[in-house]
Amino acid sequence: MNNKVRNIRTQLLSDNWYTLNKITFEYLNDSGVWETQMRESYDRGDGAAIFLYNPTKKTVILTKQFRMPTYQNGNDDGMSIEVCAGLLDGDDPETCVIKEAEEESGYRVTKVKKVLEAYMSPGAVTEIVYMFIAEYSDEMKVSEGGGLASETENIEVLEVTFIDALKMIESGEISDGKTIMLLQYAQLHKLVY
Repeated sequence: MNNKVRNIRTQLLSDNWYTLNKITFEYLNDSGVWETQMRESYDRGDGAAIFLYNPTKKTVILTKQFRMPTYQNGNDDGMSIEVCAGLLDGDDPETCVIKEAEEESGYRVTKVKKVLEAYMSPGAVTEIVYMFIAEYSDEMKVSEGGGLASETENIEVLEVTFIDALKMIESGEISDGKTIMLLQYAQLHKLVY
């Protein structure tokens, strides 16, 4: 436990979709003074993401879908290009990414490797995203993907060259944090060259 934090009080603000709490606490600052602070904390559960790559073809699988929060914050059409990902919903991270890869991309992968885990917005969101990589091949395609209708997912599957995906970061077409991190991981580790 952190001995610089005390008297934590939690007030539920919303549990409509996920949980939004107002947290009031005292924090011992560097001057030795206890300060009362308030923060809002959004808990939507943890998630997992997977970077699918084909080193032979030098391609990657990405998804494209509408994201309302980006639309509200300046993304003109609200579309977001991302790696396959989803909330754990009771699964372990590895099971989650294998399931999400098939639902979203149509590729059934079985051998995955965890490479990172990160808080994506630690100032306000509790979520940890567990990040994986996996090779894919044309033989692994079992469906068209596109997500689950029951979850109102309308996902377009993109197969692009690795070089083009990196250029999409530079151009701003890819602005999703987990996707940028996994593409840069692949670049640093020379997975697709």
